[in-house]
Amino acid sequence: MSLGFRLWDILPKMNRSLAPSKAQCLRRCGAANIARTRLHTIAAAAAPVAGERRAKANIDWDTLGFGLKDVAATMYVAEWTPEKGWDSGKLVPYGPLNMMPSAQVLNYGQAIFEGMKAQESAKGRVVLFRPDQNAARFKAGAARMSMPAVPEDQFVEAVRATVENNLDYVPPMGKGSLYLRPLLMGTGPILGLGPAPGYTFAIFAAAVGAYFKGGQLSPIDLIVEERFHRAAPGGMGGTKAAGNYSPVLVTQLEAKKNGFADVVYLDAKTDTYLEEVSSCNIFVVKGKTIKTPPLSGTILPGVTRRSIIELARSRGYDVQEAAVSVHEAMEADEIFTTGTAVVVSSVGSLTYRGNKKAYTAPGQAGPVALEMYSALTDIQTEKADDKFSWVYPVK
Repeated sequence: MSLGFRLWDILPKMNRSLAPSKAQCLRRCGAANIARTRLHTIAAAAAPVAGERRAKANIDWDTLGFGLKDVAATMYVAEWTPEKGWDSGKLVPYGPLNMMPSAQVLNYGQAIFEGMKAQESAKGRVVLFRPDQNAARFKAGAARMSMPAVPEDQFVEAVRATVENNLDYVPPMGKGSLYLRPLLMGTGPILGLGPAPGYTFAIFAAAVGAYFKGGQLSPIDLIVEERFHRAAPGGMGGTKAAGNYSPVLVTQLEAKKNGFADVVYLDAKTDTYLEEVSSCNIFVVKGKTIKTPPLSGTILPGVTRRSIIELARSRGYDVQEAAVSVHEAMEADEIFTTGTAVVVSSVGSLTYRGNKKAYTAPGQAGPVALEMYSALTDIQTEKADDKFSWVYPVK
C-alpha cells in the first residue's frame, strides 16, 4: 500500500492501458505552446459514442436537484509521490478512496477543491466554461496550502477526460449541467503537523439542476450575519480550501430554519462592509453602477464573478470592485449573487437587524440579474457569440 493510500478493490481488475487522448490546447493561458508530451493521456474505458449519449444514465432530467442522486459512473484519480511527482492519472469507476486514519487531510485538513460545469450547447456539443481559470486558481490554492501543484494542462485534460467519459450524465440543454468537483488532498500518513508525504488529485461528477430549491431564477432571501465571520485579513478566505466551508453551516442552517436561503457575511474588522454569501460572491446595483467587494484576501476570486465583471463592462455598466457597506446595500436598487453552482441568482430581499429591504416583486428576478444571467448562459451554451473565448469544447 503506497503511502497508506489505495483505490477500491476493483481497480486491479480494470484495463489500465492508456489510449491517446484528443486533448485540445488551452487558449487562455498560453498553452498553445505546451509540448504534446505534457498532455497526459487518460484511460478511455467505456467512452460513449455520440449516438449513445444519455442512454445508460436513466435519469429524469425534469426533476434534477443539486446533489449526488445522479452521480457519474467514472472518476479521475492521480497520485503524487516525492520520488516521481504526479503520475498521468487514470479513469476509474466512481467509488470510495481508502486512506489511513493518519492521512494528513483527515487530521490537519490539507485539501482544496474546485467547482466546474459541463453543459450541452446549442451547437450540439458538450462544452466547459473557462477551465483555465479553475486550473490557475487550483494552482494558487495548492501553493497556499503547501501542496504540490497539479500542472494546469494536466488539470484541464483530466477535467475534459472525465466529462468525455461521462457524457451520458450531461443533461439536455436547458435541463441542467454535469457538475465537476476536482479535489486535491494530502492523503499520505503523518502524525506531527506538516505537509503530507503523498497527495491525491481526484475529480468526480454528477448531473445537477438548480442550486437553490426555488429554481434557477427564483429570487432568494438573505440575512446579514453579525455574530460570525467567514474570513479575516491574512487568513484563508481567498483560497478554496475545504476547511473554509463547514464553519458557515452553523449560521446557514439557522438562517434556513428562519426562512432565509443563506446569509451575507460582513468584514471582520469593522462589521460594516459586505464580503460574501456562504458560497458565492455578491453584487450590488444602483442605476448603471454595479459594485462588488474587492479581492483583498478574504474573498474568493470566483470565476463567475470575474466573468460577470467583464461581461457587465462590455454591456455599458460602470463596474466597481470597491467596498460596499451594509447600509449602501440596503439602499440599492438590486442585489444578485454569482458562483459556479448558482450562476447568477437574484436577491429578493436582504434583512439587517430586523429591517427587511425587498428588491424584487415576489417570484420575479431583478432586471440586471436577469440580464447578466441570460447574457452569461447564452455564451456558456453557445447561443450567443463567444467574443471572450471563454467556451472550451469537450466533445
